Amino acid sequence: MIRRGARTGACRAGGAAKKGRDDPPTLHAGTRAPRCSHAYNRFLIVTLTINPAIDRILSVDRLAFEDRAYINSIRQSAGGRGLNASSVIHSFGGQTQAVLISGGASGKRLEALLQGCGYPIVVVPVKNAVRTNLTITDKQGLTVNLNEVGPALTGPEVARVERAVRQALDGADWLMLCGSTPPGVPSSFYAKMIAMARQKHVKTLLHAGGDSLREGIEARPTVATPNQPEAERLLGRTILTRTHSLEAAGQLRAMGPESVVLSLGSRGAIGAFGNGLVEALPPRVDAVCPIGAGDALTAVFAWSMSRGQNPAEALRWGVAAGTASARLPGMNFASLAQTEEIYRQVEVRRVE
Repeated sequence: MIRRGARTGACRAGGAAKKGRDDPPTLHAGTRAPRCSHAYNRFLIVTLTINPAIDRILSVDRLAFEDRAYINSIRQSAGGRGLNASSVIHSFGGQTQAVLISGGASGKRLEALLQGCGYPIVVVPVKNAVRTNLTITDKQGLTVNLNEVGPALTGPEVARVERAVRQALDGADWLMLCGSTPPGVPSSFYAKMIAMARQKHVKTLLHAGGDSLREGIEARPTVATPNQPEAERLLGRTILTRTHSLEAAGQLRAMGPESVVLSLGSRGAIGAFGNGLVEALPPRVDAVCPIGAGDALTAVFAWSMSRGQNPAEALRWGVAAGTASARLPGMNFASLAQTEEIYRQVEVRRVE
């Protein structure tokens, strides 16, 4: 049973109250989303971050091999693909709820960083400390991302996450399964969540890599959103040209999902949908920090789909959000206004 926390939700989760390993997950209620002029989605998008992190972002003057760099700024934020997605969806006026684990001293810091986010979170307590990741980026857009593996989870802890997701799906429209899984979590976990969501008539978006992507994609999610390196590892081949990208998107869709969004960084994305292949081509921009742009793409794709837009339009919105976010320093996410500016410049083509 999920109990309500006394504190308000935090923007990227909730209060840092002490929890035992056998305590139930805690729901922290966020503030109401702002009213905007757009007809925003009326449906809840649930995100799962089973391997969240504290992201330490260092901005330096320049990164050069075997040379010193000087730090201009340091900041910390609550991270993980699912939390990033909820943050973006909420900032666009969408309804979202984030499910995540938290443990150790770093877990308390994570929850503190999430206070004031404005959307509800469900915290599943675990024994071991959540990870801390390091991102270093310079003024030219060169970025280094160093991630810890994450805490080892026990079988009972994994089962508690599953129960929290099952309860969160009541009334949900979408479930986003995001990011890596920590040690102790079976590679079939996301596939199991996809099957559970299907039984509850909840659409699913799989945003992961490795074995979790391999097994999850065969569970037939509504959409799978691998990036180029993840797709290359899954398919066992290099994706270099436009023809390679189109073939890869079609091949991925043939593996099980209803739709595929293959993100290609500055080259936009390929959508493989029921009515064919679609390319979304962004304008050329000066990328400052591309880390997290893929999270923005998938989040806004789900946000757009939940508003009833067709997949090609949702792909256009997603590519606009990813491109607009890459222009920002220090792994920040573009606002709706910044995304709309790029959206008008994204070209969508159907592949005949």
